[in-house]
Amino acid sequence: MKLKENKSRRDFLKSTSMAAAGFFIVPRHVLGRGFVAPSDKLTIAGIGAGGKGESDLFEFSKSPNANIAYLCDVDDRQIKKSLSRFPKAKRYYDFREMLEKEHKSIDAVSVSIPDNCHAVAAIAAMQLGKHVYVQKPLTHDIYEARMLTEAAKRYKVVTQMGNQGASGDGVRTMQEWYQAGIIGDATEIQVWTNRPVWPQGTGTPQSNDPIPDELKWDLWLGPAKEEPYHKEYVPFSWRGFWAFGTGALGDMGCHLIDPAFKTVGLGYPSEVECSQVALFEKMWTPDYFPESCPAASSVILKFPGKDGKPDVKMHWMDGGIIPERPEELGADEQFGDNGGGGVLIIGTKGKIMCGTYGSDPKLLPTSRTKEVNVPQTLARVPEGHYVQWVNACLAGYGRNEVSSPFEYAGPLTETILMGNLALRTWNIKVEKTVNGRVQRSFPGRKKLMWDAANMKITNFDEANQFVKREYRKGW
Repeated sequence: MKLKENKSRRDFLKSTSMAAAGFFIVPRHVLGRGFVAPSDKLTIAGIGAGGKGESDLFEFSKSPNANIAYLCDVDDRQIKKSLSRFPKAKRYYDFREMLEKEHKSIDAVSVSIPDNCHAVAAIAAMQLGKHVYVQKPLTHDIYEARMLTEAAKRYKVVTQMGNQGASGDGVRTMQEWYQAGIIGDATEIQVWTNRPVWPQGTGTPQSNDPIPDELKWDLWLGPAKEEPYHKEYVPFSWRGFWAFGTGALGDMGCHLIDPAFKTVGLGYPSEVECSQVALFEKMWTPDYFPESCPAASSVILKFPGKDGKPDVKMHWMDGGIIPERPEELGADEQFGDNGGGGVLIIGTKGKIMCGTYGSDPKLLPTSRTKEVNVPQTLARVPEGHYVQWVNACLAGYGRNEVSSPFEYAGPLTETILMGNLALRTWNIKVEKTVNGRVQRSFPGRKKLMWDAANMKITNFDEANQFVKREYRKGW
């Protein structure tokens, strides 16, 4: 469906909402918008200009070829710094209105808003032929990640997920070691983080708070179901609630799992299982509130081996849970990084360890790191993750490589969200009365088998409700 100049705003919003909800993808040539910027600058619109959006736009602006021309944010308090930094930028509250009115002059869009709105904003921009940079995790649910992966190919736009460690030297060094056979074939991966550092596992807030005058609450909710405003959600702790965020795994998984995912060359997982705890009246309990992400969790994913390689088991831990220190690591040597996260790849001939973002990679024992001399085969990204995307957009689709295009970031995000699917399934309970007493069972606390091609759990249908969510009317 072609967007006409005289099309009413109502029709535009209706078509955009329908496309976002069903992800109806049409060929890019129907839209008729070229990719090459009319000048040597890339005109960028920021959907989300406060918080992480503020720092994202600042990073883009470090490129002399980036023009931050439009700022869209639903909170007047959060956008203040960006408005001051980019005084010539035009301000909007509703990204749909911005795209409708300014689509002729926008070349690219940065999406940095709560997780539940990532996909609807990104797909709306992509359908207009705009290059997109989307903060991690790419989407809120698995179905959205698959649709954005397909959309990137269909619309032929330059895409990048905001896991900036993907452009670092560390992950490339790890890839070179692995491809040289230094640790053999990977069989197990351990990943951990100290997140959450925001409230989780505490249930829906019970406060009765007035909506701040500076906040457009209905727009902030986006496709999430309508509910009362709570000050606990804005501006940061929304990530601990399933309606808006994706918890510790969604927040840090793209930074920590990425180095291992890329190094080993993983694809879609075939099965997942988990355990978790919640914080209730300052006591740990194995049950949790279904609307709130857990205070701590453990997730195990299995990836089928490729080309005769062994299967790979990945163990994710958060909330302060860490794996056993490897024997090859000295008693006083640091395990992971000072930020409380790390990655350990265990192979048939050795081990690789790194910190968050793929930082400071080491072979174990650490003395091997200096002993091994592997030639550099992968190009580095001295300009960094953000400017790399700007340059690729100006060059045009398919001409410059980016570190985390949706073709890669989509499957990575699906893997992370598969862990969240298991965590949410954990709380599904069945009640029955036996001899006058109510008994509860939790059939969701099992190993879940995943059919990646059809995006379906095959051995527990109730879990499939978390593959694709329903959007609020109008979105």
